[in-house]
Amino acid sequence: MNVTATLFGQLIVFTVLIWFVKQYLWEPIINTLEDRKSRVAEGLAAAEEGHKFEEQAQKQVEKELGAAKSQSADLIVQAQKRASEIVEKAKADAVGEANRIKSAAEAEIAMERSRASEELRSQVSSLAISGAEKILGKEIDSKVHAKALADLAAKI
Repeated sequence: MNVTATLFGQLIVFTVLIWFVKQYLWEPIINTLEDRKSRVAEGLAAAEEGHKFEEQAQKQVEKELGAAKSQSADLIVQAQKRASEIVEKAKADAVGEANRIKSAAEAEIAMERSRASEELRSQVSSLAISGAEKILGKEIDSKVHAKALADLAAKI
């Protein structure tokens, strides 16, 4: 066996193998690698887009949370204002009711004072007539001297 013939045979087999690999295997492998490369790039782009979307969503959540906090603070302020208005109204109503009760009591006191004064005048006139009868020693007709008694009662 000749080394050169073996070397030529191996060179021909190797060339056929290279041609076969290039013709039937190399292109599908390269296409598969390119396809995988593009899918990885798309995945990275989608992940980047997802991160951007997440950041936007986080900003939106913070914005809406701030608005909700502001709105709740406004509601609390309004509730406190309404509560103070209710308290002030209740105080005003209570003062009005107290004034009404006080006025009614003062009117009742004045009426009682007037009634007591009239009763006292009546009793004084009776006592005056009784005293005059005892001093004069005779009976005095109160109907005859009614005007004088009325003037006396008015002075008292």
